[in-house]
Parts: sequence; structure tokens; C-alpha cells
Amino acid sequence: MADRQLQEPTRLVLTALADAPRHGYAIVQEVLAITGGRTKMLTGTLYTALDRLLQQGLIRIDHEEVVAGRLRRSFALTEPGRETLAAETERLRAGVAEADRRLALGSPQPTLRTAGGTA
Repeated sequence: MADRQLQEPTRLVLTALADAPRHGYAIVQEVLAITGGRTKMLTGTLYTALDRLLQQGLIRIDHEEVVAGRLRRSFALTEPGRETLAAETERLRAGVAEADRRLALGSPQPTLRTAGGTA
């Protein structure tokens, strides 16, 4: 998995679980916090991603409890999930560094001005 780019919902879910186990609603709230409110993860998107990540072994069910008569599952990163997120973070970091490098090379040069106008 580390050789492929993660889709944004996958990366956001893994990031939300990087520091602590969370249940679904808490993951949705954490994604809002991570993205500064720009991304509201829909329930269908979240649970599709969670099911896929469970099957891939990148997350695990940390614990289950019944709250108000409903089963609530909390999810946690596995070691392969942590490694996958670390690899994606490094891939993104390298991309940003390259963009910064190219922006610096292509920065506008100051225009020389002479007494009669521009040179």
C-alpha cells in the first residue's frame, strides 16, 4: 500500500486515528478539525473507508460498547496503518518540497528601472 498514493478520505481517517482510537462520529469531528472545517466526511464515505481499511489490516476495532441501545465501535491504527500513513506523509512532504523548489526558481525577477522607464 505504501507504493500508492492514498485517496484523501483514507488519509484523513488514518490521520484522525493516528493519536488515539476513535468511534465514527469522533472521526468525523476530527476530520473537520484536521481540515479546518473544509471537509465534512459523510457517513457513507466514512464507513466505506473504515470497512476497506479493516479488510486491508490498516486499522482494527479497538473496542465496542452499547450507547443508547446502539453498538458503538472504536477504531485504532495498526502498525501497518501507521507505516502507511508515515509513507504517505513523506510522499506529500517530498511533493511540497519540490513545489517550493520550483516556485523559488521561477520567482519573478525584479524589473530594472532606468531614468526613462524600464530597462
